[in-house]
This record gives sequence, structure tokens and C-alpha cells, in this order.
Amino acid sequence: MKDILDAILAEGSPADLAERSTAETRAKEFARLPVPESYRGVVVRKDEVGMFEGLASRDKDPRRSLHVDEVATPEVGPGEALVAVMASAINYNTVWTSIFEPMSTFGFLERYGKTSPLAKRHDLPYHVVGSDLAGVVLRTGPGVHAWKPGDEVVAHCLSVELERPEGHNDTMLDPEQRIWGFETNFGGLAQLALVKANQLMPKPGHLSWEEAASPGLVNSTAYRQLVSRNGAAMKQGDVVLIWGASGGLGSYATQMALRGGAIPVCVVSSPQKADICRSLGADLVIDRNAEDYRFWKDEHNQDPKEWQRLGKRIRQLTGGEDPDIVFEHPGRETFGASVYVARKGGQIVTCASTSGFMHTYDNRYLWMNLKRIIGSHFANYREAWEANRLVARGLIHPTLSKVYPLDETGQAAHDVHRNVHQGKVGVLCLSPAEGLGVRDQALRDRHLAAINRFRGI
Repeated sequence: MKDILDAILAEGSPADLAERSTAETRAKEFARLPVPESYRGVVVRKDEVGMFEGLASRDKDPRRSLHVDEVATPEVGPGEALVAVMASAINYNTVWTSIFEPMSTFGFLERYGKTSPLAKRHDLPYHVVGSDLAGVVLRTGPGVHAWKPGDEVVAHCLSVELERPEGHNDTMLDPEQRIWGFETNFGGLAQLALVKANQLMPKPGHLSWEEAASPGLVNSTAYRQLVSRNGAAMKQGDVVLIWGASGGLGSYATQMALRGGAIPVCVVSSPQKADICRSLGADLVIDRNAEDYRFWKDEHNQDPKEWQRLGKRIRQLTGGEDPDIVFEHPGRETFGASVYVARKGGQIVTCASTSGFMHTYDNRYLWMNLKRIIGSHFANYREAWEANRLVARGLIHPTLSKVYPLDETGQAAHDVHRNVHQGKVGVLCLSPAEGLGVRDQALRDRHLAAINRFRGI
């Protein structure tokens, strides 16, 4: 692994590269690097699936279930790439994997393993997790032409086979669509990762490794959910209610709303998180804890009066307008309120459900007011590419607030599970320190304040 790291760290600037070698020579240099037989990766173990039985979700501790193990390097198959991972990030799907909710991910791996002899590689007694990465291509399999060893890349997390017609209009509709690092093995929280070549995108040159690794899943998810015609198709002037607006997903939705000429109403849970939204440029902020919204009277009954109070507060902020779009991802806790506060003919676009998957709402407010609920799940390659392009051009900025070493991934996942984080939480994999990997210093200098906004928390 040292040879690989030395080669990456010796890259220098693009100008240095041009003087030192042609792209073809560089590719050959990286292709000659020895690939180790094993690497360090963050795993859950199949024989520990029952370790949290009887505990409430909040009491399940990712620090107990996530281990850094030495694992065998997988074979690189057709259409695939092996990437040296410099940095990765924590997503809520890693939390779900680590606490084995709503089910163990080993069921995904077992079913995938039955689809082909090559897929059998994924069905192992351990699961290498992680759905983000920034790094360098080491090897490509047969049939890969767009990428070569030495390319600096980030990866989105959509893994598709595309052997069926359903996925060719929108790859998220492919019957064998999976989320890499969650429903497949060999994910990004590791020194090496195995991806489909059509998951790769160019690393934004003005970002460090850990900054570049942080937007992938959440930025692409927010893009499809809010901007894409497959989601809410946001337009200029739309009032957008954004739950968790300073978090890993919501902070990108907030930026997209502002950049797209919409009017975000940011819902957060602390004054500190409210300040983050204001620093992004949002003027309309609701601290739901300070205003003491209690949408549930008890475990089984919601309080419509609290929905009404929230709707009144939104109209106070917007000058009497209800949200055209509700950006929904908390799920059970907030969904009834979301359906209620959307304007007549408005949209509730939903993913994730971090507070619970079983949603309850009063359907009268949906059907009688012609509202629509839109389900949204990650993004197709085109949507992920467009979301990454916005980052690469400095229009959307990473919302990375804290970075952990690989050995402390369990603590990083614990922070996300307990919602004590802001923005995204990063993890250094092969990168020996923060701040490495910047290639375009001029673009970085123009956007340094925005890039560092979350790092000062």
C-alpha cells in the first residue's frame, strides 16, 4: 500500500504532471503499481448481526459493530474499477448497516451473490461499508474505456447492471439497481474500493480529498429530489421547506434552492444550526426545538394543532405563502406536518426517513388539496454527474464539518446516529492528513470562505 500512497502523494499540480509525463505514461506508471492482496476496510460481521437485539435504536452503538479489519482484495471484473481510496464519508445508510436496521445488509449481499458467479464475491461473512469516496483509479476491468489508472475520481453510489429495459430511461428504475457500499460489498470506507466504472466522476480539482469525498451521496440525492424532473423540478420563486437544513442532505438542498432562485425555509434544531443556514445565505429559518414543536402527542397520536402552528409560522416568514415543495427526509416524525403545510397543489418529495419508515398523515389534506407525494431515491448517473459538476465549478460547496481517521469510523457513525454532527462527517482512508489533493488553487482561493464555512464549527 505504501507504493500506491507514495505515487499518489507525488502527483503534484497538473502543470507538474504535464512536465513529468504524458497521461498515457502516467496511466502505465499507475498500472505497474502492485495491488496488495489485502487492505484495511471498515466492516460489519455476519456473526454479530444479533448483537443489538432487544435494544432501542438510539441505544445501538456503531462503535461496537464497526470494525477495521484486513480483508482480501476482490477480483476486478468487466466494467469495474479498483480505486485507491484517499477519503470517504459517513452517510445514514452506514448507520443503518451498523445497527442492523431495518434489516441486516447481509440479506442484500446474499441475494446479489446468487445473480452471477462474479456477484458471488459480494456474499461474504463481512461487509465492507461506505457509499462515498475520493481517490485514484488503480485498475480497470475489461470493457472500461473512459477511465484509466491514475485518474483522480469521486464515485457516486448507484450500482446498476442495465441488462433489463426498465432502467434505460432512468437507471434508478433498473430492477437490479443497488446502492454501492450498502447493498453491495467492497465500499468506500476502506483503503481500496471496487466500483462500476459508470460510478466514476472527475474529482473537483479545488477540493482536498476529504472535501471531495463528502458531497457524493447527499449532493446527488438532493439534486434528484429537488432539481431534477424526476423529483420536484424546482423553479425560480418556489418556496421550499427544508427539514434538517444544516445537515448532510439538507445543507445541499439549501444551497441548490438558493442557487436556483427558490426561497428556502430552513428547519433546524439548534441556534448553531440556524447560524449555518444563515451563513449559506438563507434568511428564513425555524428552530423547531426553540419553538417547541411537538408533532406527536404520544407514540400513536399526532397533534394537528402543531401542524397548524408550523404552517402559520411559515406564512409569517414568507409573507403569507405556503411551501410549493417540502423537502422531506426525517420521515415518521415530520411527515404528517409536511403533508399539511404544503400549499394546495404542492409537492412533498421524500427519501430516507431517518426518524422512522412508517409514515402517518391525514389524507384529507392530500387528496382534497391536490397535493402530490413524490418518492425519490439517490440519483441516476446523469443526475449525479450534474450535481458533481456544480461542485467542480464552485457553485455548490462541500459541507464537511469534521474528519476522522479510518480507525475511528465507529465514532464518526455514532455522531451521525445521535445527530450531534453538522453537515457531513468525513473519514481519511489512505490520505495521511487533511488538506491534501488540491490541484486548482486559484478556484479554491475564490471560494475558500464558503469551503471553510463548515470546518470552523
